Amino acid sequence: MKIKDITSCIEEIAPLNYAEDFDNVGLLVGDYNTNVTGVLVTLDTLENVVEEAIEKNCNLIVSFHPIIFSGIKKLNGKNYVERVVLKAIKNDIAIYAMHTALDNSIIGVNAKIAEVLGLKNTNILIPQKNTIKKLTTYAPNNNAEMVRQALFKVGAGSIGNYNNCSFNIEGYGTYKGNENSNPTLGEKGKLHIENETLISVIFEKHKERSILAALFKSHPYEEVAYEITSLDNTNQEIGMGMIGELITEQEELQFLNFLKETMNAKGIRHSKLLNKPIKKVAVLGGSGSFAIHNAINSGADIYITSDIKYHEFYKAENKLVIADIGHFESEQFTKNLLVDILTKKFPNFAIILSQKNTNPIYYL
Repeated sequence: MKIKDITSCIEEIAPLNYAEDFDNVGLLVGDYNTNVTGVLVTLDTLENVVEEAIEKNCNLIVSFHPIIFSGIKKLNGKNYVERVVLKAIKNDIAIYAMHTALDNSIIGVNAKIAEVLGLKNTNILIPQKNTIKKLTTYAPNNNAEMVRQALFKVGAGSIGNYNNCSFNIEGYGTYKGNENSNPTLGEKGKLHIENETLISVIFEKHKERSILAALFKSHPYEEVAYEITSLDNTNQEIGMGMIGELITEQEELQFLNFLKETMNAKGIRHSKLLNKPIKKVAVLGGSGSFAIHNAINSGADIYITSDIKYHEFYKAENKLVIADIGHFESEQFTKNLLVDILTKKFPNFAIILSQKNTNPIYYL
């Protein structure tokens, strides 16, 4: 088992292409071809987490937050980031992080919060833009079905609850190869007219490489004609936050107490209560002030997130309740999610949940 086998599994549910531009995701320390002795899953990679990995014979740490966020110009061990990286390198321990790639996954951070809170009828709160592309290609009529099936096999033509979706038009194509050509149909130096099918399929942008590989492998022509365009269509399965409903509505204080207990919050900072029952709930793990208006526009009765500043509570505008439960608290179940996914994929391999509490905030 190599590091790339583990990370490939993670990237099936959290493709790195969907991480936010400011983020630093992927393999931060180590080599993808290293053999793995064990995997330690954590929310943050701190020195005591690296020490835990050493004790438990894990040479790969899968961390939600990236320990290296901005550029490192020196490695002198003068701060906690440098010390963590140095300790990991000295002990041949790799560090992998997915952060906002997992935030944007429909089965990622926010899906886990929704699951813990018992929400139903969930949807992405802020679908990510520019994630859908369209491939258009042209194949001889006799080969069109083979090309379509090859594209479907690697994920092209999947739309929500439907797959094997394509649009096809029959027509004819023309070409004339030069003296260096080797045409599959027709003869070099002569104009050839071939009955062809235009095949059009959409796909998620992270699948582009595998889709082009499948196209070139299945297509009979020496030179494959194709074009790829980016679409503005909204992808409802990739994006930040989640909106869902409680099975039974609750009074505000009743729900806030339920939230505090369920999310192990030491306290909840919230905006003015509105004396309205809570039914529709929006959640966004981590720092979520940027999505307050999205939560309002979604019709949520309450918006659960963290790191809300003083003046940002005013943005509730008496339209919903903002509940700040704490950054760590909002993301704490993420490592459990990752352990469950990896354990199911690699049932006979050491996937260990870190026992270290990496929350840097304490309460009186």
